[in-house]
Amino acid sequence: MNKKHSFEGQHDDEKILEVFRRHPITMRRGLIGLLLLMLLGFIPVTIWPTNLDLLWLVLGGLILGSLYMFYEWISWYYSIYIITDQRFVQVGQKGLFNRTIVDLGLDKIQNVNSQIAGLQQTMLGFGTIIIQTFVGDLVLEKIHHPQEIQTRLIKVIKKHGHQEAEETEG
Repeated sequence: MNKKHSFEGQHDDEKILEVFRRHPITMRRGLIGLLLLMLLGFIPVTIWPTNLDLLWLVLGGLILGSLYMFYEWISWYYSIYIITDQRFVQVGQKGLFNRTIVDLGLDKIQNVNSQIAGLQQTMLGFGTIIIQTFVGDLVLEKIHHPQEIQTRLIKVIKKHGHQEAEETEG
């Protein structure tokens, strides 16, 4: 099987249909942190412009801000949602050492809703997807183009979710 189109824990007879992730806006804290740390490094240089040793503060702010931005990027890049012909898999990454995985069979999904609330979400094209199951709701926040993802997920559930339920009953 092609490594590009597979994931850890994938079943042998399982085919990936969709892969998506959260909107890049989720990394904004890292970007703001980077800019603030660089700004803090520049303040002493603007007060004492003849002291070139203070440029190390700018470099230190750039390095610390870049590390924080990298931390946020790791969380965004490795947090993915996978829709296969058998299940929905949510892989959530927080930093380097905290990963959660939610595995939900397509036959367990009752309803899929999307919500775009407010000016920022409307302008930037992100929102929330709520997947309702027998056990409770799975809420996916800050999803890029949630209405498109909702439509694709509903199509997959209609096509593959009912087949899976019929196979287990029969």
